[in-house]
This record gives sequence, C-alpha cells and structure tokens, in this order.
Amino acid sequence: MKLTPNFYRDRVCLNVLAGSKENASAIYEAAEGHVLVGVLSKNYPDVATAVADMRDYAARIDNALSVGLGAGDPNQSAMVSAISREVQPQHVNQVFTGVATSRALLGQHDTVVNGLVSPTGTPGMVKISTGPLSSQAPDGIVPVETAIALLKDMGGSSIKYFPMGGLKCRDEFIAVAQACARHDFWLEPTGGIDLENFSEILQIALDAGVRKVIPHIYSSIIDKASGDTRPADVRQLLEMTKRLVK
Repeated sequence: MKLTPNFYRDRVCLNVLAGSKENASAIYEAAEGHVLVGVLSKNYPDVATAVADMRDYAARIDNALSVGLGAGDPNQSAMVSAISREVQPQHVNQVFTGVATSRALLGQHDTVVNGLVSPTGTPGMVKISTGPLSSQAPDGIVPVETAIALLKDMGGSSIKYFPMGGLKCRDEFIAVAQACARHDFWLEPTGGIDLENFSEILQIALDAGVRKVIPHIYSSIIDKASGDTRPADVRQLLEMTKRLVK
C-alpha cells in the first residue's frame, strides 16, 4: 500500500469526507485519485472497530485514507494515533500536541501528519493550544514560524489551519501560506471552504509558493439527506485545481 498521497502535478491533493464505503470509491474515482478520503475516528466506539473498518476503506481507494478527529476534537487525539499505527494511512489529522505521538507510532515518515493551529485575529500569529488539556487553558499564541519549527521538531508534515471560516481571515491565511513557503512546509487550509471560495483560497497558497497544499472541503459538498459527499462536486473541485496548477 502506498503511504504518500497522490498529488495533482505533485502540488495539490483534495481532502473530503466519505459518508460510506461506496461513497469513498465514488469520490476517489471523481478526483482521479488526487484525493484523501476522510473517515472520522469519532464515529467508532473503539480502536479495534475503527481499524477493521478503515482497513476496508483503504483497500477500496488505494490507501488514500485520511484518519480524522471529528471537527478537530482534541479528545480524539489518542484514538487517532492508535488507529494510525495499525492502519498506516496516507494521511493523519492531529491536534498540535498529538503530532509526535502519531509520528512515533506510525514508525515511518511517509504518511502525512498535520498539526492543527488556529487563527488568532493577528496576521503572523497562530494558536497552538489545540490539544485535550491545552485547548481548555489560556490561548497559547506564537509566531507562525515558531509553530512550523515545533511541528517539524515533532515529525509533522503540515499545518492544518482551522477554523478558517472560508476567507474570513484572509490576511492571516496569506501570512501562514507565506511562512509555509519560506520554511518548506506543507499547508492544509480547512473550515468554511466551498465551491465559491475554493479557487481563491487555493490560489493564495499557490501564489505564496507553498510546495504542497491539501485543501479540506467538508460540509459544503455533503448531501444533507444521504450524508455522502457529492462526487460531481469533487469532480468540479478537481477541474478548478487543474485550471490553477500549471
């Protein structure tokens, strides 16, 4: 099983949620393989159940599996690490303080492990107190360069910048993207991204010179009735990506 995501032109890979295994297969096909399919740890009662089910997902989509927390829930951090050790997915979502544990348990450096940092209202500054205990403490706010260095120290691959609220924190996002480019770190914009603002958000990251971008597009492309991500919307996101990535 391949451990590295299939980036379009080695630059962009979509990240969307699957409502079912059939939906995961349809998403993978719609994105021509340039996608990471999110399955949330929060949806399972225990690690063993999650591992068994996620292995089935991974087998259907050439291991393009993204093990998720569930709305960035810090209380899922330990479970995500335990699942990832067994499943060996291409992508792991983590709170900032869970990165080192996930990397150590994976036992390899190919799987992408992101670390969740949040906007603060000040460009160039980010909140890293996103763990189970730290999220309940006074905000830990540091320069984005420091956050990147800390993530590298812990074996992280990328910043998961969440919750962005689409383009609500545009100037802050630009500063994060520029810092990721300067320090050769990958970027995962997340929160409030839809078919309307996707191109602009991706363009900002590309213009900044970020080497690899993994945009997360979640609720805006999920069919409310079925809970499935709409494959037609995934196809549209891929077409937008192809227009922007030359």
